[in-house]
Amino acid sequence: PRQVANIFSRLAQHGGNVLATRATTEQFEAVAAKVEKAEYRPLARTIILKQDRKRYGKGIIAVVSAGTSDIPVAEEAVVTAEIMGNEVQHIYDVGVAGIHRLLAHRAALSKARVIVVCAGMEGALPSVVGGLVGVPVIAVPTSVGYGASFGGIAALLTMLNACAPGIGVVNIDNGYGAACAAMRVMNALPRKE
Repeated sequence: PRQVANIFSRLAQHGGNVLATRATTEQFEAVAAKVEKAEYRPLARTIILKQDRKRYGKGIIAVVSAGTSDIPVAEEAVVTAEIMGNEVQHIYDVGVAGIHRLLAHRAALSKARVIVVCAGMEGALPSVVGGLVGVPVIAVPTSVGYGASFGGIAALLTMLNACAPGIGVVNIDNGYGAACAAMRVMNALPRKE
Protein backbone atom coordinates (compact mmCIF):
# COMPACT_ATOMS: atom_id res chain seq x y z
CA PRO A 1 0.00 0.00 0.00
CA ARG A 2 2.80 2.44 0.81
CA GLN A 3 4.45 1.90 -2.59
CA VAL A 4 1.16 2.39 -4.45
CA ALA A 5 0.47 5.55 -2.46
CA ASN A 6 3.92 6.98 -3.19
CA ILE A 7 3.66 6.22 -6.93
CA PHE A 8 0.09 7.53 -7.15
CA SER A 9 1.03 10.71 -5.29
CA ARG A 10 4.01 11.40 -7.58
CA LEU A 11 1.89 10.87 -10.69
CA ALA A 12 -0.83 13.17 -9.33
CA GLN A 13 1.67 16.03 -9.07
CA HIS A 14 1.89 16.17 -12.88
CA GLY A 15 -1.73 17.34 -13.16
CA GLY A 16 -3.09 14.54 -15.33
CA ASN A 17 -5.51 11.76 -14.54
CA VAL A 18 -4.17 8.84 -12.52
CA LEU A 19 -5.37 5.23 -12.49
CA ALA A 20 -4.34 2.28 -10.33
CA THR A 21 -5.81 -1.11 -11.24
CA ARG A 22 -6.31 -4.29 -9.21
CA ALA A 23 -6.34 -2.09 -6.12
CA THR A 24 -7.33 -3.22 -2.63
CA THR A 25 -9.10 -1.14 0.00
CA GLU A 26 -5.84 -1.06 1.98
CA GLN A 27 -4.05 0.44 -1.01
CA PHE A 28 -6.82 3.01 -1.45
CA GLU A 29 -6.63 4.03 2.22
CA ALA A 30 -2.90 4.64 1.82
CA VAL A 31 -3.46 6.64 -1.38
CA ALA A 32 -6.31 8.66 0.16
CA ALA A 33 -4.03 9.69 3.02
CA LYS A 34 -1.71 11.34 0.45
CA VAL A 35 -4.13 12.35 -2.34
CA GLU A 36 -7.34 13.80 -0.94
CA LYS A 37 -9.41 13.70 -4.14
CA ALA A 38 -8.59 10.09 -5.06
CA GLU A 39 -11.63 7.83 -5.45
CA TYR A 40 -11.99 4.09 -5.04
CA ARG A 41 -14.20 2.09 -7.40
CA PRO A 42 -14.58 -1.24 -5.56
CA LEU A 43 -16.40 -3.14 -8.32
CA ALA A 44 -13.68 -2.25 -10.84
CA ARG A 45 -10.97 -2.54 -8.14
CA THR A 46 -9.50 0.78 -9.28
CA ILE A 47 -8.26 3.97 -7.67
CA ILE A 48 -8.72 7.07 -9.81
CA LEU A 49 -7.90 10.75 -9.70
CA LYS A 50 -9.67 12.82 -12.35
CA GLN A 51 -7.84 16.11 -12.87
CA ASP A 52 -8.20 16.45 -16.66
CA ARG A 53 -11.83 16.47 -17.77
CA LYS A 54 -11.15 16.93 -21.49
CA ARG A 55 -12.62 14.40 -23.93
CA TYR A 56 -9.93 12.79 -26.06
CA GLY A 57 -12.02 10.04 -27.65
CA LYS A 58 -13.59 10.40 -31.07
CA GLY A 59 -16.89 8.76 -30.29
CA ILE A 60 -18.41 6.20 -27.98
CA ILE A 61 -16.69 3.10 -26.63
CA ALA A 62 -19.34 0.56 -25.65
CA VAL A 63 -18.45 -1.95 -22.96
CA VAL A 64 -20.64 -5.05 -22.99
CA SER A 65 -20.79 -7.87 -20.47
CA ALA A 66 -22.35 -11.25 -21.01
CA GLY A 67 -23.39 -11.91 -17.43
CA THR A 68 -23.37 -10.23 -14.06
CA SER A 69 -20.26 -12.22 -13.08
CA ASP A 70 -18.40 -10.47 -15.91
CA ILE A 71 -19.24 -6.97 -14.65
CA PRO A 72 -16.10 -6.44 -12.51
CA VAL A 73 -13.89 -6.94 -15.57
CA ALA A 74 -16.23 -4.78 -17.66
CA GLU A 75 -16.13 -2.05 -14.99
CA GLU A 76 -12.32 -2.10 -15.09
CA ALA A 77 -12.60 -1.41 -18.82
CA VAL A 78 -15.20 1.34 -18.28
CA VAL A 79 -13.16 3.15 -15.63
CA THR A 80 -9.98 2.86 -17.71
CA ALA A 81 -11.64 4.19 -20.87
CA GLU A 82 -13.28 7.04 -18.95
CA ILE A 83 -10.07 8.12 -17.20
CA MET A 84 -8.44 8.30 -20.66
CA GLY A 85 -11.08 10.83 -21.71
CA ASN A 86 -13.58 8.69 -23.59
CA GLU A 87 -17.35 8.68 -23.67
CA VAL A 88 -18.32 5.20 -22.52
CA GLN A 89 -21.62 3.38 -22.59
CA HIS A 90 -22.01 0.13 -20.71
CA ILE A 91 -24.45 -2.60 -21.66
CA TYR A 92 -24.54 -5.35 -19.06
CA ASP A 93 -26.03 -8.82 -18.69
CA VAL A 94 -26.76 -9.44 -22.37
CA GLY A 95 -25.24 -12.89 -22.86
CA VAL A 96 -26.14 -15.33 -25.60
CA ALA A 97 -28.24 -17.46 -23.24
CA GLY A 98 -30.90 -14.77 -23.67
CA ILE A 99 -30.03 -13.25 -27.04
CA HIS A 100 -33.09 -10.98 -26.94
CA ARG A 101 -31.33 -8.96 -24.22
CA LEU A 102 -28.48 -8.13 -26.61
CA LEU A 103 -30.76 -7.45 -29.57
CA ALA A 104 -32.66 -4.90 -27.47
CA HIS A 105 -29.45 -2.80 -27.52
CA ARG A 106 -28.76 -2.83 -31.25
CA ALA A 107 -29.28 0.92 -31.58
CA ALA A 108 -26.75 1.65 -28.83
CA LEU A 109 -24.25 -0.80 -30.32
CA SER A 110 -24.60 0.85 -33.73
CA LYS A 111 -23.55 4.23 -32.26
CA ALA A 112 -20.28 2.88 -30.81
CA ARG A 113 -17.01 3.28 -32.70
CA VAL A 114 -15.28 0.50 -30.73
CA ILE A 115 -16.87 -2.22 -28.60
CA VAL A 116 -15.28 -4.10 -25.71
CA VAL A 117 -17.05 -7.39 -24.92
CA CYS A 118 -16.41 -9.26 -21.65
CA ALA A 119 -17.62 -12.85 -21.40
CA GLY A 120 -16.84 -15.99 -19.47
CA MET A 121 -18.43 -19.44 -19.79
CA GLU A 122 -17.94 -20.43 -23.46
CA GLY A 123 -17.10 -16.87 -24.55
CA ALA A 124 -19.49 -16.71 -27.50
CA LEU A 125 -20.74 -13.14 -27.05
CA PRO A 126 -17.92 -11.31 -28.90
CA SER A 127 -18.55 -13.37 -32.03
CA VAL A 128 -22.27 -12.56 -31.88
CA VAL A 129 -21.59 -8.85 -31.35
CA GLY A 130 -19.00 -8.93 -34.14
CA GLY A 131 -21.64 -10.32 -36.47
CA LEU A 132 -24.03 -7.48 -35.63
CA VAL A 133 -21.73 -4.47 -35.97
CA GLY A 134 -19.22 -3.11 -38.44
CA VAL A 135 -16.73 -1.67 -35.93
CA PRO A 136 -13.74 -3.20 -34.12
CA VAL A 137 -14.62 -5.54 -31.26
CA ILE A 138 -12.15 -6.21 -28.48
CA ALA A 139 -12.94 -9.44 -26.67
CA VAL A 140 -12.08 -10.01 -23.02
CA PRO A 141 -12.36 -13.58 -21.73
CA THR A 142 -13.25 -13.69 -18.05
CA SER A 143 -12.33 -16.34 -15.53
CA VAL A 144 -15.92 -17.11 -14.56
CA GLY A 145 -17.88 -20.15 -15.61
CA TYR A 146 -19.02 -23.61 -14.64
CA GLY A 147 -17.57 -27.01 -15.42
CA ALA A 148 -14.83 -26.98 -18.02
CA SER A 149 -14.26 -23.23 -18.22
CA PHE A 150 -10.68 -23.76 -16.98
CA GLY A 151 -10.49 -20.33 -15.35
CA GLY A 152 -11.24 -18.49 -18.60
CA ILE A 153 -9.20 -20.61 -20.99
CA ALA A 154 -12.33 -22.01 -22.64
CA ALA A 155 -13.63 -18.47 -23.31
CA LEU A 156 -10.19 -17.37 -24.49
CA LEU A 157 -9.98 -20.20 -27.03
CA THR A 158 -13.51 -19.50 -28.30
CA MET A 159 -12.67 -15.83 -28.77
CA LEU A 160 -9.41 -16.60 -30.54
CA ASN A 161 -11.36 -18.84 -32.92
CA ALA A 162 -14.26 -16.42 -33.48
CA CYS A 163 -15.71 -16.56 -36.95
CA ALA A 164 -16.88 -12.93 -37.01
CA PRO A 165 -14.26 -10.64 -38.57
CA GLY A 166 -12.74 -7.67 -36.78
CA ILE A 167 -12.35 -9.19 -33.32
CA GLY A 168 -9.18 -8.73 -31.30
CA VAL A 169 -8.63 -10.61 -28.06
CA VAL A 170 -6.83 -9.60 -24.87
CA ASN A 171 -5.78 -11.76 -21.95
CA ILE A 172 -8.14 -13.28 -19.38
CA ASP A 173 -9.75 -10.68 -17.07
CA ASN A 174 -7.81 -7.85 -18.75
CA GLY A 175 -10.39 -5.06 -18.83
CA TYR A 176 -7.59 -2.53 -18.53
CA GLY A 177 -5.79 -3.88 -21.61
CA ALA A 178 -9.03 -3.96 -23.59
CA ALA A 179 -9.74 -0.30 -22.81
CA CYS A 180 -6.18 0.64 -23.78
CA ALA A 181 -6.60 -1.21 -27.09
CA ALA A 182 -9.95 0.51 -27.65
CA MET A 183 -8.30 3.89 -27.07
CA ARG A 184 -5.56 3.10 -29.59
CA VAL A 185 -8.20 2.19 -32.16
CA MET A 186 -10.08 5.38 -31.31
CA ASN A 187 -6.90 7.45 -31.77
CA ALA A 188 -6.51 6.05 -35.29
CA LEU A 189 -10.02 7.04 -36.31
CA PRO A 190 -10.92 10.37 -37.89
CA ARG A 191 -13.06 12.72 -35.81
CA LYS A 192 -16.76 11.97 -36.20
CA GLU A 193 -18.66 14.91 -37.70
